Amino acid sequence: MNVCNTLLASAHRIRHANMFEQGHGKLNLLRAFRILNQYVPQASLSPSYIDFTECPYFWPYCLQPLYHSAIPIIVNVTILNGMDVVGEVVGQPQWHPQDLYGQYLALSFNFSTKLWPWSGYLAISMSIHQNASNFEGIVQGHVTLTIESPAKDSESFVQRSDLILPVRVRIIPTPIRSHRILWDQYHSIGYPPGYFPRDDLKQKNDPLDWNADHIHTNFRHVYEHLRNAGYFIEVLGQPYTCFDASLYGTLLIVDPEEEFFVEEISKLHNDVVNKSLSLIVFADWYNVSVMKRVQFYDENTRQWWLPETGGANLPALNNLLKPLGIALGDTILEGNFDLGEHMIYYASGTHIVQFPADGYLIYRPLNDQGEAIMQMPISPHMPQQRHLNLDNHENRKKHKIDIESIIKPRPVSMPILGLVESSGGGRVAIYGDSNCIDSVHLVRDCYWLLLALLEFTTSSRVPKLFLQLDENKQMDLPVPELERLNTSRLHKFSRVIEKNDLDNTTKQRKLPQCFINTPTKPSEPLVINLSPQNNIMRYQNHLMANEDDNIDTNVIIDSSESSSHLSRVFFNLKNPIFIPSLFGSFGVLCVFIILCRTRLYRILIMIIYGNGFYNRKSNSSRLKPMSKHRQYHSMSSLSKP
Repeated sequence: MNVCNTLLASAHRIRHANMFEQGHGKLNLLRAFRILNQYVPQASLSPSYIDFTECPYFWPYCLQPLYHSAIPIIVNVTILNGMDVVGEVVGQPQWHPQDLYGQYLALSFNFSTKLWPWSGYLAISMSIHQNASNFEGIVQGHVTLTIESPAKDSESFVQRSDLILPVRVRIIPTPIRSHRILWDQYHSIGYPPGYFPRDDLKQKNDPLDWNADHIHTNFRHVYEHLRNAGYFIEVLGQPYTCFDASLYGTLLIVDPEEEFFVEEISKLHNDVVNKSLSLIVFADWYNVSVMKRVQFYDENTRQWWLPETGGANLPALNNLLKPLGIALGDTILEGNFDLGEHMIYYASGTHIVQFPADGYLIYRPLNDQGEAIMQMPISPHMPQQRHLNLDNHENRKKHKIDIESIIKPRPVSMPILGLVESSGGGRVAIYGDSNCIDSVHLVRDCYWLLLALLEFTTSSRVPKLFLQLDENKQMDLPVPELERLNTSRLHKFSRVIEKNDLDNTTKQRKLPQCFINTPTKPSEPLVINLSPQNNIMRYQNHLMANEDDNIDTNVIIDSSESSSHLSRVFFNLKNPIFIPSLFGSFGVLCVFIILCRTRLYRILIMIIYGNGFYNRKSNSSRLKPMSKHRQYHSMSSLSKP
C-alpha cells in the first residue's frame, strides 16, 4: 500500500481525459522513487480533492452545476491506509464550510468504519440548501476525518492520520421545470449478472449488453447534447415512488430490462394525467423465438447462455404503458428510412401495436429482421436436449448464424413513432429503437430526434418535423400480452421480482424505502496555513516526510506536450514579440548573405557544375581551377587512408 500511495501521489495528470478514464494519470517513476525515499506511513484519499469546476478531469460533474431540489450527487472517495492492513475511522467526518455561502452546500456521509484490507470508502452525498434556490456562485470548504491503526511492535502509540478533503462546487438558481429531465437508471440492469443480449442483433462480435446503459457511459453523447441545448439531467436510481413529478418536465426511459412495481405503474399514470409530467420512451426488440436463437455457448462456464429478456423488457414496459393505452409488439424491424430531411437507421427495433385514437403515429417501411433470423438453419449443436456433444468446436463455428446470408425480406410499413397528449397536459412520445442514441456500435445518430421529442414534451406544439410527414393512421384496439420466456432467470438479478417458494412463479418484492439525504451539521471553518496567492484547492497531501522537501517538479512534465505548447504560444500572431522576432531574423539573414556573398557564390558554382576542387595542400578554402592531371592525383590522395 505504501508503494500504491507513492505511485498515486507522483502520477502526472493527462490532459483532455477525465478522472474515470485516467485515474491519477500516468506513472512518473523518478518522482515516485524520490517520494518513496522520504515516505512516512500514513493514510490518504483518492481523489485527494473534489472540484466540480475543473473540466475535463471532473467530467461529468463539472458539466452541470448543482441546484436546490436536485437529486443528491454521490461521490465515492477511496480511503487508502498506508499505516497498517487494518484501521478504523475515528468519530464522524466533519464538513467545514469555507465562508458564509459554503453553508449552502449540504453534505451527508456514508463510510466504512473498519478499514480492511488496507482500504475503505467514503461516500459523500451532496445537495443544495433551500436558501440557495436563487443563489449563483462557487462555494467551497473542507471535509476532515481521522484514521487510526494499531501501534507497531516497537511503538507505544497508535498510528494516526488526520485527512483533509477540499471541496468546491458551483451553484446556480433552480432551473425551470420544463428544462429538467429525469433519466431512469433504476430499471436498467447492469452487466454482468446475467445474459442480457445486445440491442443490435447484427453486431455478432459483442453479444452482451455490457455498457450499463448509463447517461455517463454509452449515452454520454446524449448527455452532452442535452446540456448544450440547455437541459438539466438528473439520474434516478430509485423507484418512481421516490421523485416529485412537479419538479420535472420529462421522464426519459431508455432500453429498460427491469420489471416495474405496481406502485410505480399507478404513480406514473397519475403523474402524466394529473401532474403534467411528460414521458419519452426509447424501446428495443423483444421476441421469445429470437431470444432462443441468440443463445450462445460460453467457453468459461461450458454452458449454453439463454437471454433473460430481449433488448428491452417489453412485457414489463407494456404493463407500465397499459394505463395510457399504449402497447408495443414483438416484431423486430430493421432498415433505413427518411424522417423529414434526416436519414435514420432502425437497428433491431420494435413497433407500436396499440395507441390512443387521438394520438399521432408515424409509419415507415422496414424489414422484418425477426422473420429473417427464424428462417436461418438451426445449428446442430444448439441444446435441443440435455445430452449434447459439445466437443467439436470447429463444427460449431461452421454452423454459426449469419444474418447477412439471409435473403433480404420485403419491407413492411409499421408504426414506429407515436406522439400523444393526455387530458391533464402530460405528453407521451414512444420510439421503438434506442440504438441511434447509443454511442456503442452507432451507425447513424438521431440526437436531433431526441431534441425534437423534447420540444414536443416540454411545450404544447408538435414540431414541424412531424407535421410535414404524410402518414397518420390510428389504432386503438386491444392486443394480447407478450409472451414471457419460461426459462428466464430474471428474478435472480431483479430488484423488483423474486421467485415464489410455493410454486415456480415469480412475485413482487417489497417496495424499497426511498433514500433521504440527511445533511451533517456544518462545523467551524478549517484554518489552513496557506499563502494568500494559493487557492484552497491547492492543498493536497503529497505523502512527504517534510513538506518543504525540494523535488524537481520538472520530472513530471511531459516534454513533448510542453515543447509543443511553447511552439504554439511563440508562433501565435497574438504574441507581441513574434512579429519583431520575425523581422529581426530576416535582417540577420540578409546581412549574412551580403557579407559572405563571394564564398556562397563559389560554393554554389561548385555544387551546380562540379568543375573545381579544394586545394588541400594550401589549406585554403578558396576554389581554384585544376587540370585533369591534378584532379586525378587529388582524388588519389583523398582515397588513401
